[in-house]
Parts: sequence; structure tokens; C-alpha cells
Amino acid sequence: MDPSNNPLHNIKLSTVKTVLSGSTINAIASFLFFFFLELTQIKHLSLFMAKSHALFLLLLLLLVDACRPSHQQDQNKISSNDLAALAAVKDSMTDIPGSNFFSTWDFTSPDPCSAFSGITCSLNRVTILTLGTGVSSSRGLAGFLSPSVSNLTELTQLVLYPGLVTGPIPPQLGLLSNLRVLSLTNNRLKGPIPSSLSSLPNLHTLDLSYNQLTGTVPPGLFTGLTRLKVMILASNQLSGELPRIVSAEILHLDLKDNSLTGTLPLRLPSTIRYLSASKNMMWGPLNGLQSLSELGFLDLSMNQFSGPIPSSLLRPPLSSLFLQRNNLSGGVPTSLPSSSLMYGEGSIVDLSHNLLTGELSPVLAAVETLFLNNNRLTGRVPEEYVKNVYGGSTKTLYLQHNYITGFPLEAGLGLPDTVSLCLTYNCMVPSVGFKGCPAASDGEQLSRPESQCVVFNHGRSIP
Repeated sequence: MDPSNNPLHNIKLSTVKTVLSGSTINAIASFLFFFFLELTQIKHLSLFMAKSHALFLLLLLLLVDACRPSHQQDQNKISSNDLAALAAVKDSMTDIPGSNFFSTWDFTSPDPCSAFSGITCSLNRVTILTLGTGVSSSRGLAGFLSPSVSNLTELTQLVLYPGLVTGPIPPQLGLLSNLRVLSLTNNRLKGPIPSSLSSLPNLHTLDLSYNQLTGTVPPGLFTGLTRLKVMILASNQLSGELPRIVSAEILHLDLKDNSLTGTLPLRLPSTIRYLSASKNMMWGPLNGLQSLSELGFLDLSMNQFSGPIPSSLLRPPLSSLFLQRNNLSGGVPTSLPSSSLMYGEGSIVDLSHNLLTGELSPVLAAVETLFLNNNRLTGRVPEEYVKNVYGGSTKTLYLQHNYITGFPLEAGLGLPDTVSLCLTYNCMVPSVGFKGCPAASDGEQLSRPESQCVVFNHGRSIP
């Protein structure tokens, strides 16, 4: 047999390396077969010795490679402590019928980091744990949150999607010093917020909203977390007062729909952009808000706040302002902090259901959606409001249930179809502004009784 026709004759080192990279027992067996086949067909002694030497070296390389531990397998191994913690998590929770989140959690898997849904690993340690799919068609998980989660000491994110998980928040979570995101929203968690969460030095986002948590908010959450930017505790059963000073440089603070009492903090961080404490039982003046130059959303509605509205709150950068259903008094401020600023598209201001008095100033005329109904405003509506309503830049203007005496109309102009204007139950007979009223206003009187108007308009009767 001509050696040049044998496929083993021209094997090069690069080819050997390629074969070795995927070596198996079958590969070794194949080369042994070719080894003996080659030897049986070689007649010249010198050629026999050279070929034997080459094939022997190739076989030796294959054997060495087969005995070497796989680096890839080492990378796939997960820490035994982390694996035990994940087993405890699975034992404490179950899929609600219709959910199959845990179907991939097979603890016989050689590579849990790749096989398990909801986990991300780095250097064989679990760094992100997301429990549930978050898909609307999935009903989520039930059970309780195991304290063993705290054994995942490299965890940076812990997310629990909506479901029926109940029981307390484990205080041991305060041991997760690398944790940046803690989101346990929309379940049935009960009990207090652990004060140990105030010990998480790297926490950026805390979302415990839509649960059944009780007790006071640990003061350390407002003062001890230097990296905290987002705190959402909305829709729980939290009580007590807020601290006098909030030193954490929070950007987003949502405390709505709880049972919080007391006054606003005297000092809030100048970094805050979103603040909601609506649907609580808080009271007192609107203090601590004057220096919040970055604030773009403020909702303090449905509380018992009183006193005047600070003029600093009526500024266009604060384009979403909700102060309705309080006991605020005094007049609407007469000027903006800067005459160069104007409200624009998407702006909304709701000051309805308060005790505001006096004549309406033009300061809010450019707001796109404006609710001033159910106050004690008097006098004529400034022409700036009328112009913006008929021009279409103001989409909604509710002035019903006040003591307004006039709305200056331009003859021949029709109200745009996109505008909702309500002027009913004032000290005037509106020629427009009654078809755009909310459903609750249907069927009521167009104007107030004259006896009420005389009192609030200095003896002037309905025009």
C-alpha cells in the first residue's frame, strides 16, 4: 500500500489539536484501529519504525487529553452552598396551577446556572435570582420566602414576581451586602418591614409595594442607605410617621395608599423627582417642598393637608401636581417663580375638592389638564383660560362647584371637540361648559341658588 494514499500519513499537528479538543473514548478506539491497520500494511522496516513512532505519540496525546479534568465542567459547577439555598427556596414555594416556573429546577442537572429558570451566575455563584416569570398569563408562585435566600451571599438582585407568596420578609436578607435590587411586589407578604434592610450598603432599589405589610417604616431606610435611589412601599398597611429629615438621595419615593400619619418631613433630598404619599392620613402644611427643584411629579392627594399652596409648587417643571381632596386654603398663587417658564403638553394640575378662595389668577392657564372644581373660587375666569380652551391647548378645564360669575366667550366660536369644559353649579348661567361635565354632574342644577352667591360675591347676584 502506498503510504501517501493513507489518510493517517499526512496528519499535521493542527489536525491533532482539533481532534484532541473533542476527544472521547470512541476517538481513542478509532485511532487504535487505524494504528494496527497501518502497521500490518507496512513492509519496509525504516518506514515501519517511523510510522509506529508517530502513531504512538498521537495515541499518547489522546490518552493524556482524556485523563485531564474538563475546564468547562469546572466552570459549570455551582457552589454547594448556593445549590443548597436554591433547594430550600424550591421547598418553600410552589407553582400556582397554570405556572411552570420550577419545571426547569432539576437538581440532577450538571449545570444549574444554565438550566434553572430565573438565575444568573458569575464565577459559579448566583448573582441574580428572579422568582416567577412575570408573564401576565402566569399566576405566579405560592408559599413563603425562605430565609435560606440569605445564603446566596453574592446576590445583587432578588426579584419576586406577583403571586400568592405570604409570610414575613426574612430579616436575614439584611446580610446580603451586595444586594442592589430588592423587589418583592404584589404578593401577600405580612408583618413589618425588617429594620435589617437598613444595613444593605449597596441597595439601589427597594420595592415592597402591593402586599399586606404592617407597622412603621424603619427610619434607617430614609437615613442609612446612602445609595438608595428608588423606594416603593405603596399599597400596604403601614402606619406611623415619617422621619423629620430624609437624608438618602432618593429619586423616586412612593408611599401611597397606606395609613401613614403626621406631617411631611421638614427636609427632603433635593434630588427627588417623584414623590407620592396620596391616600394616607397625613396632615399639616406643605412644608419641605420649596427647595425640590428636580421634582416633576407630586401626589399628596386624599390626605388632610391644610394651609396655603406654596407658590414654588406652581412651576412648569413640576408638570404633574395632585393636591386634590385635602383641606388646602387661601388663593391660587398669582405668579410663577419664573415668567419665562410655561406649562406645556402633558401637564396636569388637580387642586379640586379643597377650600381655595379668591379670584382665579392666569398662572395655570397653559396647563393641558386642569381641575379646580369643588372649591370656593369667585369672580370671572381670566381671558387666558378661555383663549387656551378655544385654541385647543387646554384639553380639560373643570370649574364646576365654585362661585364663579363669568366665563368670557368670543362670539361665533365653537368649543373644539377635543375639549372637556365644565362650568356648572357656579354663580352664572353657563351657555357652554355643561356637556363636558363628568357623569356625576348629570341632572344637577346649572347654577347655584342666588342666596349662596350673594354671600360669596359681596352682594352680587347671578348675572
